[in-house]
Amino acid sequence: MFERLHRQMTLFCAAVTGIILVVMTLLCLFLSEASIRQNHYQSFLNELNSVISYLENQTVISNQWLAKTEDDNRLVLDVYDNGAPLLYNSLAAIQPEREKLVEQAKRQAAEEYGLDISLPVSNSVLSKYTEFSMKGEEGRKYYAAAAVFPKSGGALSAVLVYSLTGQEWQVFLQRLLFLGVDLLGIGGLILFSWIFTGKMLGPLEESRKKQAQFVAAASHELRSPLTVMLSNLSALQKAGPKDRGRFEENIKAEGNRMSRLIDDMLALANADSRSWRITKATEEVDTLILELYEHYQGPARERGIALSVRLPERVLPECVCDGGRIQQALSVLLENALSYTPQGGCVELSVEEKSGRCLISVQDNGPGVPDGEKLRIFDRFYRTDKSHQNKEHFGLGLCVAREIVDLHKGKLWVEDTPGGGATFCMLL
Repeated sequence: MFERLHRQMTLFCAAVTGIILVVMTLLCLFLSEASIRQNHYQSFLNELNSVISYLENQTVISNQWLAKTEDDNRLVLDVYDNGAPLLYNSLAAIQPEREKLVEQAKRQAAEEYGLDISLPVSNSVLSKYTEFSMKGEEGRKYYAAAAVFPKSGGALSAVLVYSLTGQEWQVFLQRLLFLGVDLLGIGGLILFSWIFTGKMLGPLEESRKKQAQFVAAASHELRSPLTVMLSNLSALQKAGPKDRGRFEENIKAEGNRMSRLIDDMLALANADSRSWRITKATEEVDTLILELYEHYQGPARERGIALSVRLPERVLPECVCDGGRIQQALSVLLENALSYTPQGGCVELSVEEKSGRCLISVQDNGPGVPDGEKLRIFDRFYRTDKSHQNKEHFGLGLCVAREIVDLHKGKLWVEDTPGGGATFCMLL
């Protein structure tokens, strides 16, 4: 499911960003091509004005000027003296389409703009010219102009054709460049979208896996007390009056065990859905510690474990927290310590000030936590010792404690106890 969603999100992200890229590219291309065409048109006008100015002011037309004008500017320029063409040698003269272009320009100027340069011109007529666009037989585009200049004893006329092949080639290369950039950009967008959506879906996929593992582990843990309860219930139906009390106690104990497991799972479900709320108030941490110590003195004594408490000599700073939730988290740590500490061992509950905050520690001299498992012990249903048959613990307590500490913006971690054992530290 996630692989399909990954592909779909990748295609969607790449398509949306690709469309935006293409639209922006087309806009830039349009503006750039408009600039190229404007530059070429302006260049044509400059050349046209230069030719007109020269022909108006000169009485002698140099063949060298004609040839240089054509060769330098890639123009076709024909000049007529009283209708007779001025002949000169030029590179343009060897182009086979030259005569066709000139004739087409003369014809188009006469038919569409009313300027026929072959007609006789009176000396009194002012100079006049027209410029226009035209397309050759092979589909090539040109700017063209026709002009007439009255002179004493007749008139000069000229036809100028400016090829747009360079412009079209420049536009083609630019389109090719933009296409290549777009293809590279779209390829990069696809790669980026694949990585980005993969990183987005990664936590979701991991969460789904953890959820599946949580459901499987919870089902397994719930099955154990349920099996015991059903077997004891079956035995209770056949037992005599003397044995009934023992089976009833077993059923009650397993029911309480199941209730604690369900409470832990509901707490974690609330934490996952961000619906777990805490009520903060100003609390005296040393009072919370002493209350917890008094509560666990009896259970510790029954297990043959020495439970002690250590408070600082100076007054601790007041802590704004949910006292009930903090005691719940500390109860988890104390129950774990008492569970894993062997008979004759000791557990110490202490608190001290650290940089204006309260550091609470639960220290035992049990088997300790291997370095490779110091982070994993806060995972759900995780136990460091798979062979440890303690029915009071399901591997959820530390996870619940961590969620409580996280709600308080605190920190919970485990260290090694000097001489052996584990020390759980809570910074509030």
